[in-house]
Amino acid sequence: MTTPLFLHRAIRALTIACALGVGLAGAAAAQTANRPDAAAPGAPPAAATTPHAATPGTAAGAPAPRPALSVTLTRAERAQWPLRMSANGSIAAWQEAIIGAEIGGLRLTEVRVAVGDVVRRGQVLAVLSAETLEAEQAQVRAALAEAEATLADARANAERAQQVAGTGALSVQQIAQYQTAEKTAQARLQSVRAQLAAVQLRLRFTRVLASDDGVISARAATLGAVVAPGQELFRLIRRNRLEWRAEVTASELGRLKPGTPVLVTAEGAGTAAGTVRVLGPTVDPQSRNALVYVDLPDAARRGLRPGMFARGEFGLGEQAALSLPQEAVALRDGFAYVFRVAPTEGDQARVSRVKVQLGRRAENRVEIVSGLKADDTVVAAGAAFLADGDVVRVVRR
Repeated sequence: MTTPLFLHRAIRALTIACALGVGLAGAAAAQTANRPDAAAPGAPPAAATTPHAATPGTAAGAPAPRPALSVTLTRAERAQWPLRMSANGSIAAWQEAIIGAEIGGLRLTEVRVAVGDVVRRGQVLAVLSAETLEAEQAQVRAALAEAEATLADARANAERAQQVAGTGALSVQQIAQYQTAEKTAQARLQSVRAQLAAVQLRLRFTRVLASDDGVISARAATLGAVVAPGQELFRLIRRNRLEWRAEVTASELGRLKPGTPVLVTAEGAGTAAGTVRVLGPTVDPQSRNALVYVDLPDAARRGLRPGMFARGEFGLGEQAALSLPQEAVALRDGFAYVFRVAPTEGDQARVSRVKVQLGRRAENRVEIVSGLKADDTVVAAGAAFLADGDVVRVVRR
């Protein structure tokens, strides 16, 4: 009887599995025999090995921590710093003079200056037409000559009447009439002379003059225009003198006084030194700010112009300050931190993060208002790459 095919395949698979099991068991026994710490059957157990000594500050058997960064150290130093108070404001003219026409109804025939021109006191800025006034002056001069002649005749008649007063040739009334005529002629002459002086004054007003030394800041005069009495023609910055009008709070106002030195800087222009001239007498009820007027003698030469926005610093003396280099401060999430280093004798140390409050800045240093004490040792640079508790390698300088 023949064996079925599937039975032959099952017997063959079982044989192969048995052979594989025997091979794996032999290999495991050989590997165990080759281990150096393997003990022979019946031999005493091997002694336990001793672990390496632990690094200070680490768990026993754990490797020493690797430094996160190589750093240099610096100390918080206390020194006298200038005490300053900042404020904002605008540059303005110290005084701006308005130059206008003192007579009206006349035409502008000349305009001799433009905006930005430097002028001197008494310099002619514009000229008005004088033909009408010159004709009027000629008429008044003729009236003056007539009045002088009338006075001379009336004076002669009065003198003759006075000479015959005692002879009875003239009555008392006639003599009084001659004397009255003399006085009337004299008053008439004085009136005409006053008219002539008025015309001459108006003729002088046809020349528009600078009222002071300074710079022309605005010009409304137009050639050929007929001006009205009092019409503005020019604006003049007197003596080209500028001032800074700073806005300070009511509490800051009490820290200032006339004569306080100020350093004013306008972006894109320059820096000018000045002094407080006067403190504003009132405080604005809306903003609660007061104006402080600061004289700037060299502002124009430094490039400052009226209307510029400027920032200034008032010098209030000196004050002791604890400071660090700016590189030692790390800014995170809107707060300032430094990394204080614990005293160490080796080249490795652990740092602790300390929150500090910053104050004034001077060159490359920043004032530490709170958080540190004098002579505290901190990481000098690279604080932004450290975390609280990191180990660093100290590089001695």
